[in-house]
Amino acid sequence: MSYSRRKFLKTAGLTAAASFVAADYVMASKPNWSLNTKTLKVGLIGCGGRGTAAAMEALNADSNVILYAMADAFSDHLSSSYDSLKKAFGDKVQVSDAHKFVGLDAYQKLIDLDVDVVLLAAPPGFRPAHLEASVAGGKHIFCEKPFAVDAPGLRRAMAAADLAKTKNLSLVSGFCWRYHTPKRETFGRVLQGQIGNVLNAESSYNTGELWYKERQKNWSDFEYQLRNWLYYSWLSGDHIIEQAIHSLDMMQWALGDELPIAAIASGGRQKRTDPKFGNVYDHFSVVYEYEGGKKSFFSCRQQNDTAPSYAVELVGDQGRCIVDCRTGEHSILGKQPWSYADETKFTDENAYKESSSRSMYQQEHDELFAGIRNNKPKHDGAWMFKSNLVALAGRMAGYTGQRVTLDDVLASNEVLFPTNVSWDLKYSLPVAVPGITTKI
Repeated sequence: MSYSRRKFLKTAGLTAAASFVAADYVMASKPNWSLNTKTLKVGLIGCGGRGTAAAMEALNADSNVILYAMADAFSDHLSSSYDSLKKAFGDKVQVSDAHKFVGLDAYQKLIDLDVDVVLLAAPPGFRPAHLEASVAGGKHIFCEKPFAVDAPGLRRAMAAADLAKTKNLSLVSGFCWRYHTPKRETFGRVLQGQIGNVLNAESSYNTGELWYKERQKNWSDFEYQLRNWLYYSWLSGDHIIEQAIHSLDMMQWALGDELPIAAIASGGRQKRTDPKFGNVYDHFSVVYEYEGGKKSFFSCRQQNDTAPSYAVELVGDQGRCIVDCRTGEHSILGKQPWSYADETKFTDENAYKESSSRSMYQQEHDELFAGIRNNKPKHDGAWMFKSNLVALAGRMAGYTGQRVTLDDVLASNEVLFPTNVSWDLKYSLPVAVPGITTKI
């Protein structure tokens, strides 16, 4: 099958108008469950911090839902997650020992059960296989971002999402800002033309370093990498895809999910050079080119003791839009000035506070379960893969130092995630060197 940007645009069928979140699309914090009284069984795949939080939000979203099964590669992850969830939710956590699955095939054992909803929160390299299996099993899905670490994986994920739609299955992505009321209001105004035609855009995700787990004597090479998956491109996609994709997604959203035609970038390892950080970069800077000459500018880094930034700024021919995730600013300046009175602040990855009683993370699950209850499944597939594709283009351009077109990315056959993984796997990828690394 051939892949191209134009074909992607045609099949996705997304326009700026369709991207705008209308008032009647934003569901109430407390949906009406009366249309369906079935107890919904939830299965959690990936029991780390994000997966545990997703399970909490799923249990909070619906008065008649239980956590029925859990799966993780590691027993200690599963046990810790189970203990936290059981303490917080009591009888809503009904995971018997027979429904606690550990190992690399644990996800399939969970999907083979009669669960109704699965939460996919394992490391991103596994996501295409987990998404395919979930759709094949007829499950409604919450799928954490990103959805693939390479182009072949993204094509697999896209095909699975298409099948989910034909099977009337929900697919809600982990792009949490799309469910944040202030950003829905702000970017909705941009998409309605409140700053005129957008000429240029800028976004950033500049933050400090994240966690690292010291190697234990009994760990194989594979287990060591899997427990430190952030630092291996075949597991995480690098931090431009694993973390900073949130900023790219916001910028994509504000631009009506228009795909760029090409990307040119720089990046590397300036500070995080110790071998324990695997093969990922610690900074990227990308320029995206669009039809008609418009450009967007993006930067991200994970370096301690550097200036933080987590924002999107748009310049139009009638004004500017500023959204700052750290300060909570949501403003439009120019001919039609406006601002959202909000107290949202985001100081780091684990310190998000929101003024509303239902956070954006919770809103994702509120709308997922409301769609299931009302037989109106939510499906984020059309735009969620675009943002993943744009992030892939940025990484590929940064790794190679070349101008990379979106057609190049869509057609790429470079596989980062190996076909077969096992506990005795010996696998490593070198640090990319711009001008020398040629594969995209």
